[in-house]
Amino acid sequence: MGSGLAEVIARSNKQVIVRSRSIASASQMKAAVEKSLEKQVAKEKISQGDADRTLANITLTDNVGDLRDCDLVIESIIEELEPKVALFKELDALTNPDAILATNTSTLAVVELARATNRPDKVCGIHFFNPATLMPLVEIIRPVTASDETIETATAFASACGKEPVQVLDRAGFIVNALLFPYLNNAIRMYEMGTASMEDIDVAMKGGCNFPMGPFALLDLVGLDTTLSILEALHAEFKDPNYAPTETLKSLVSQGKLGRKSKQGFFSY
Repeated sequence: MGSGLAEVIARSNKQVIVRSRSIASASQMKAAVEKSLEKQVAKEKISQGDADRTLANITLTDNVGDLRDCDLVIESIIEELEPKVALFKELDALTNPDAILATNTSTLAVVELARATNRPDKVCGIHFFNPATLMPLVEIIRPVTASDETIETATAFASACGKEPVQVLDRAGFIVNALLFPYLNNAIRMYEMGTASMEDIDVAMKGGCNFPMGPFALLDLVGLDTTLSILEALHAEFKDPNYAPTETLKSLVSQGKLGRKSKQGFFSY
């Protein structure tokens, strides 16, 4: 996600500082951007000049203090509340008081991050979808603490990056994940009940609903650990049994079978 965000924002002719825990990991992100741009140049989707300008807009650092003068900071670290809260407290202390602090969380309560700062009116969610370079949607999440100006600025920023922003209240899962993950969870339940094979369920949802991929292929793409985390967050907030993660999902994650990134999930890769 980090490299995708850097590319999308840098391509919109904005200066981007990529901060990671080490210069080595930050360099890996920039290398991923460079590789992505090379492919686009080869396919004649962009010019070499466009690629060069995009790369020139990206600066790397391992020092969070280098974000001091940024107008907007987007956090995209591990999807756990405690480390996010700690980072927002740190960012609040060192950045310009007028800067917007945003999170790319896919399901956690944005208001918890806002309350960790002295600028809750300037904290919101800016949720890009993976891969950020290809997915057009960005969810702009409004916690109860956010000002209209903050939400308007975040929405304009997403539009300037060539994305299609939608505004949503700060409720677990927002729009997409609140609708998507119960569907994925119920696909696993259907398989557990023996209604159909994984392959046939995937074929049915592609052919019957015109989805680009079936639920099991999508689960493996998203990551089974990510899916489990999101379902647990949804279940904790809404107490709806429809959100309770299936035993099959929990078992696969405990075995380290996380989907495409581990080469084994519901399918093998």
